[in-house]
Amino acid sequence: MNKDLERTIEIANGVSVSIEGKVFVVRGNGKEIMRTFEIGKIKAEVRGKEVVLKAKGASKREAKMIGTIWAHLNNMINGANEDFVYELEVCNVHFPMNVKVEGNKIVIKSFLGEKVVRESKVLDGVKVDINGNKIVVSSHDIEAAGQTAANLEKATKLTGRDRRIFQDGIFITKKPYRTI
Repeated sequence: MNKDLERTIEIANGVSVSIEGKVFVVRGNGKEIMRTFEIGKIKAEVRGKEVVLKAKGASKREAKMIGTIWAHLNNMINGANEDFVYELEVCNVHFPMNVKVEGNKIVIKSFLGEKVVRESKVLDGVKVDINGNKIVVSSHDIEAAGQTAANLEKATKLTGRDRRIFQDGIFITKKPYRTI
């Protein structure tokens, strides 16, 4: 069931997209996002103010790849216009927790009264603001911002304790495009 497929992505004002083989580069507002895709039989080109992804005689594999590349390019174009923002909240019931940014990592002290300092990695190009018990993670790259937020949440993961009683931790409360 092979068929010809074509999908287009509109390029926002102030954003430019260039494609050189497998490398897609999106520039806009002083930001640059570069990504390499294994495109296989898919042809990608920039026509005026839109990017066209097409494949002749596409199988299910090419159809899935077109959808994946289309979604990533949409995120790259949106990220060139404005940052993706994740909001997290520090919840502590038992012991007050100290959270601060030190270089490219976030240091969490006194989690559940532990003497061990927990650390979370901040990826390149990500800005982290800590304001009381609110943490804001923002970046023009949605994957870097999301991974940094996930690293923070994972750093305070509890094992071997009853989650109904030990509700301490850092939790994502708002993601780009939706609220949890």
